[in-house]
Amino acid sequence: MSNLDFQPANDRYAADFGDRALLSIPPTRKLIVVTCMDARLNPSEFLGLKDGEAHVIRNAGGLAKDALRSIIISQRLLGTKDIVVIHHSNCGMLTFTDSALRSKIKEAHPGDTAISEAVKGLEFGPFANLDDSVRDDVSYLKNNPLVLKEGSITGWVYDVETGKVRQVA
Repeated sequence: MSNLDFQPANDRYAADFGDRALLSIPPTRKLIVVTCMDARLNPSEFLGLKDGEAHVIRNAGGLAKDALRSIIISQRLLGTKDIVVIHHSNCGMLTFTDSALRSKIKEAHPGDTAISEAVKGLEFGPFANLDDSVRDDVSYLKNNPLVLKEGSITGWVYDVETGKVRQVA
């Protein structure tokens, strides 16, 4: 199967689709999960979530700032309350700096001023300490006036070696 040949898998999924079309648009657990896009993470599985129970927002590093737009929409329009921020061990965001990635991109396009200008002020959001990054994201959300305060905001680390989560904020 090629990387882009999803049709057989989708055919099997659709054949067993059941009554998923009847799921409510707002998540039934009123929960938002912000986590990393890392392909090793399956947050619905390791948190025991079923279809329709939570909004799962994914981005590089699981950064709250990058998820803010989706969090606002989820809370204000779809009634979610609780937010769970989950970063993970062995994350690629621990392996580089903004300046190093900017340089790598520029070096791949020598003399291309449009690329150099486009990447100039771009922040990719790497972090040096996993637990601190979770605490920073939780603090960011708790102190952001656009994030509703009715629910809880907690921070966790998922261990890619064991599949376990531990709370850090």
